[in-house]
Amino acid sequence: IIEEGLQICELESIVESMAVTAIEAGVKIITGDTKVVQKGCADKLFINTSGIGFVPAELNLSAKQIKVGDKIIISGTMGDHGTSILLERENLCIQSTIISDCALLNSMIGNVISAYPDSVRIMRDPTRGGVATTLNELAYSSNLGFKLYEEALPIKQEVAAICEMFGFDPLYMANEGKVIIIADNKDADNIIKLLKQHYEGKDAAIIGEVMDAPKGKVLMNTIVGSNRIIDMLVGDQLPRIC
Repeated sequence: IIEEGLQICELESIVESMAVTAIEAGVKIITGDTKVVQKGCADKLFINTSGIGFVPAELNLSAKQIKVGDKIIISGTMGDHGTSILLERENLCIQSTIISDCALLNSMIGNVISAYPDSVRIMRDPTRGGVATTLNELAYSSNLGFKLYEEALPIKQEVAAICEMFGFDPLYMANEGKVIIIADNKDADNIIKLLKQHYEGKDAAIIGEVMDAPKGKVLMNTIVGSNRIIDMLVGDQLPRIC
């Protein structure tokens, strides 16, 4: 959906980026529809996409497969995307090297599934509501308890500082190029090694484990040794990402 007045050079740049990314991901853009709306009726450009794929019959990824003792893995640092959007959209006068973590993960994920098909219980993208909300959804679906370890959370110092400045929690910040993997304890360390062989997984870490209780809840063991409940995101996602 293109707003009247959008510069052709901007549109060309975006379409070229789409083409390059599709080739890199090994997917094809097979159809599309374009509408032009009056000036002021859209925010320059809206792009909606739908993907078609398949799940191999031998692969059974589900929250129901999660077991006590499984490890919780994240493929990289948390909150980069949400923080970068905050800085860009609000025109904050803060010098930062933080950029969005948008990335192709299919190759990296494919390697993990191929190597450890019987160990991987489920994979999820921690986008809306961040890591905290995603894990709450999985804990509820599995009816098991999740425990996170604060000292193990991979968070860049800049992200932590900016979140603290504006009252945000990196656990609830959106991520676009990260994946949460819950896997059998016996293969968790090897999965981390495999992730780290890929550029997008260089900061992968085990951040927690699955417990029998409290059922359907997420707890975090803090750096001072106490436990606190990590709840679902309450209210709107800030900064708004879609």
